[in-house]
Amino acid sequence: MGLTYITNGKIILPDSVVCDKYLAFDEESGKICGLVDKLPLDAEIIDAKGNYVAPGLVDIHIHGYLGEDTSDAKPEGIKTMAYGVAKNGVTAFLPTTMTVAKEQIIAALNSVRSLKEESKTWDGAEIVGVHAEGPFINPSKKGAQAEENILVPDADFIIENEDIIKIVTLAPEMDEGHKCIKKLAAESSVLVSMGHTDAKFDEAMSAAKDGVNHATHLFNAMSALAHRNPGVVGAALASDNVSTEVIADTFHINPGLYSIIHKVKGDKMVLITDCTRAGGMPDGEYDLGGQPIFLKGIECRLADGTIAGSVLKLNNAVKNVLDHTDLPVYEAFKLASLNPAKAIRVDDRLGSLEEGKDANIIITDENINVIRTIKKGRTIYEA
Repeated sequence: MGLTYITNGKIILPDSVVCDKYLAFDEESGKICGLVDKLPLDAEIIDAKGNYVAPGLVDIHIHGYLGEDTSDAKPEGIKTMAYGVAKNGVTAFLPTTMTVAKEQIIAALNSVRSLKEESKTWDGAEIVGVHAEGPFINPSKKGAQAEENILVPDADFIIENEDIIKIVTLAPEMDEGHKCIKKLAAESSVLVSMGHTDAKFDEAMSAAKDGVNHATHLFNAMSALAHRNPGVVGAALASDNVSTEVIADTFHINPGLYSIIHKVKGDKMVLITDCTRAGGMPDGEYDLGGQPIFLKGIECRLADGTIAGSVLKLNNAVKNVLDHTDLPVYEAFKLASLNPAKAIRVDDRLGSLEEGKDANIIITDENINVIRTIKKGRTIYEA
């Protein structure tokens, strides 16, 4: 079998858009072969028809979709999520647990672990690992997470499951002497993220020095940016080594902030969905971590009005950034592809259309509606 060439596309590279070349990939190896100027005779082609040809998206914070939730620990449910998000252009993701009972977290980790290898070849997004959001959080910033399941930070538990956990979200102020953070930094490759935290600015800055390299859904469930106490938000923005998640659904944070965050963080700004099982479903009542949540339009809330995750699709997050900033289209795509891949250290094979990387490619129209999703050189979704 020869190479396949994508023609008539606006090819999204990390720093430009190329319109006068063809993107070649090898279906057999599942790898990108690079850009070429000429097509061979009898070439196998995919006509992009003037649309964007972009890297597959990477969602590093997603709890659920289509009525399913990672914390249910159901392999079929996680598979439903993987197939569902592929239609939104996601080719790799981190199913995300939350602050549920510890035995439930263990069951969810085992469930995801059992699917990881299979996910490389199925017609859905690949599982890269798990984002464990909690249970090591601050009760005062628990958001939609259940207080009775909160635990003291435990590095050993994370390290025991390092084969599947890629990110852990914790509150640094709950970690005495930052023992857990320091141990994870020294003995594991897990990305330590500060979130659901009421840390003061100095404490968060100190945590960033001790091994915190990420901030979970910036602005949400963390001490705010104020001129006398810049809080965790200020520390996340000020720390060069900290990447920051943004839920760009126009509801979680004012879209006017997208440009500001990008000016400060650049390649360390990462779009996530924080999607719940209500994602892709009609308005109504669902549950999140054992608590009822209510979906109306783009808003997901607990009964008391607390925001509870989102129903955002990652391709729509890219579109929202384009609509509310002056960022070039290649930068907007990077926020949901190369930047998250870099954050979890898989950018050697994911996140951009560069030679030798996995042939994870999406074709979208100008409104970032997904027309085709290709994973490792194979079409897994076509509109």
